Amino acid sequence: MERNKMQRVISAIKKWWPDFNSTVGFFLLSVFLVWLKTYWAYKTKFSLGVSGSLQEFLLFLNPIPTAIILLGIALYFRGRIAYWLMLLINLVQTIWLFANILYYREFSDFLSLNIMNSGGSVENNLSKSIAGIIQGSDFLVFLDIIVLIVLLLTKVIKVDKTAVQKRFAALTTVFGILLMLVGYGISSKDRSGLLTRTFDNNYIVKYLGLNEYAAYNVFKTKQTADVKKEAKASDLDKIKQFVKNNSTLQNSVYFGKEKGKNVIMFHLESFQQFLIDYKVNGVEVTPNLNKFYHDQNTLAFDNFYNEVGQGKTADAEMMLETGLFGTASGSAMVNYGTSNTYQAVPAWLDQQGYTTAAFHGDVASFWNRDNTYKSWGYDYFFSKPYYKDADNASYNIGYGMKDKIFLQDAAKYVEQLPQPFYAKLITVTNHYPYDLDKQNISIEKTTTGDKTVDGYVQTARYLDQSFAEFLNWMKKSGLYDKSMIVLYGDHYGISENHPAAIAKLMGKSSVNKYDLANWQKVPFIVHAPGLQGGVNHTYGGEIDVMPTLLHLLGVSTANDVQFGQDLLATNRKQVVPFRNGDWVSAEYMKYGGNYYVTTTGTKINPKEDPRAKEIIDQTQEYVNKMLTYSDNVQTGDLLRFYTPEGFKKVKKSDYSYKKSDGLKLLKQMDKKQDTTLKDQHDQKSTMADYVTDAPELGGQPQTIQQASSSSSTSTDGAATDSAAVDDSGAATDSTAVGQ
Repeated sequence: MERNKMQRVISAIKKWWPDFNSTVGFFLLSVFLVWLKTYWAYKTKFSLGVSGSLQEFLLFLNPIPTAIILLGIALYFRGRIAYWLMLLINLVQTIWLFANILYYREFSDFLSLNIMNSGGSVENNLSKSIAGIIQGSDFLVFLDIIVLIVLLLTKVIKVDKTAVQKRFAALTTVFGILLMLVGYGISSKDRSGLLTRTFDNNYIVKYLGLNEYAAYNVFKTKQTADVKKEAKASDLDKIKQFVKNNSTLQNSVYFGKEKGKNVIMFHLESFQQFLIDYKVNGVEVTPNLNKFYHDQNTLAFDNFYNEVGQGKTADAEMMLETGLFGTASGSAMVNYGTSNTYQAVPAWLDQQGYTTAAFHGDVASFWNRDNTYKSWGYDYFFSKPYYKDADNASYNIGYGMKDKIFLQDAAKYVEQLPQPFYAKLITVTNHYPYDLDKQNISIEKTTTGDKTVDGYVQTARYLDQSFAEFLNWMKKSGLYDKSMIVLYGDHYGISENHPAAIAKLMGKSSVNKYDLANWQKVPFIVHAPGLQGGVNHTYGGEIDVMPTLLHLLGVSTANDVQFGQDLLATNRKQVVPFRNGDWVSAEYMKYGGNYYVTTTGTKINPKEDPRAKEIIDQTQEYVNKMLTYSDNVQTGDLLRFYTPEGFKKVKKSDYSYKKSDGLKLLKQMDKKQDTTLKDQHDQKSTMADYVTDAPELGGQPQTIQQASSSSSTSTDGAATDSAAVDDSGAATDSTAVGQ
């Protein structure tokens, strides 16, 4: 009796179990395996923020439609061609999945067509840190392909040479499309405007799938190209009105305060605000920056956020130099920097009599800087060819020259720039994977247990020492007293994909979305002798740097098309838009689909509080318009239709960044003007005053600092208590408190 029952069960299974020796059976097996590894990757390799049974169901479903549609192409063929075509399609999908796993691990985002078209940028972003990014389990996505090939070659699965009926193949395609539409319909009900409003790419992948995201991204990229062709001057009218309606009043205490001063801007790679005053085992990670931050002549902003998107560093530069956001997809510097018209800080200052120069210890083409900087009006771009022995392997750390070596070499050109000048120095050592050679390590790692995170403080300490060496040279050479020094962190160093490590760094048992929003804070510091300083608690972000700096230098932005607000202005909105449509304001915060009271972190439901809902809705409308209008300016190249009063359009052909041309121009300018630092020292170089302890240049190797010892490198200034600054921009008598 029992045996008969078992036979009936086996017979039933055989009846419904697909015959893998048939083309359709192999197709079903392939669909299942593609679904399985994609869903596995969703759950283990990405942080998609899935919540609720509906989103779980959609995540479970969304790999299936495109697997059916794409693999179903093979059903229109017969015999071996059908089988190998399925394997090829599977391989292409797998490579796409694998690439996104690696990219997401470092950048918390998915690859886009624009990012891939950026060539060298994405290659540098991944290949130079691939050993730290990749995990052995990542290769499991290729396992099914290997197994299927082995099964075919050993004839465990035999090739079915009969053709599948065309009607069945067509119905399979239609079924895949219908299944995709069903998924989209359900998704749209749960998240209205999924593909029409500005959302994080995580939303598209979570609801629709990784392949659907790719198709949507290709569509949007083409659509963007078409926008520029169709753009017209009248498209700027509503944008100019929006900018005018949200313009700020100049702060009489600070406007023009630093007029005529040199500007030296330090781009602090991957440097986050939490590092200020942070200690490891009782030892300050950044003792020199801490002193600088709290100096009485330093304006420090402790509620300042990075607002970058996919372009990361490039987006930060775009906002600081142009007052425009990076675009929703890809890097605006890569996609638009060569051809678009800009009214950037270097061009504005150049037309005020400044010499403008950027310094970077890597190749000029990285993030398309060699072309974008011409569009922005930089007179000089001192990239890798300008620095002696720049290709020496021991002088480099993945993304360019080590900061101590780079900054000393950069100083040799800084002293030759006619004053006043605007100089941007881009540091790189504090870049993922935070791996520094032993001779340059002077502080212990953190002990979060996350190897991606724990070396971060060591490279941050190295950056701190590098800055101190340059600052000491400025003081000894006389440059310090004539300059406004600006420092900013470009973006996070530790992504929110490391919540356990972040919690340990913050001294918490766990972190929520509110904590992760504040994790996006980066430093913004402005210092000049005699400047009324203090820690300013206003809420702002990188988009606000351009008007803040220009107003300090006495250059009005009243007629500019830019979306920042002077951080020292009395009537600023204090709204910080993030690239994905989230935001922080002085009262409320939206992050990851949740709402919080900004000052307390209390989670709220706007539907239960009419006042909060009204404010939140108004803020969201403001943020949406700002991001949309900025994108319109970028994608339509709308500034070609408008030139502000007092501004002369940049002519890109006027600039050349070849080393021979740059050196020739320096000599020509030296003959015309008598204003360089070398001129002020009777044509003698000041480099004897530049002291570095870089072991590569003859300094002693670093040793791990203990809590009882003093900082290994220090500035000449002393730490002081600085006055706080209230929201009006005026100094108060209260004592500043570090983060």
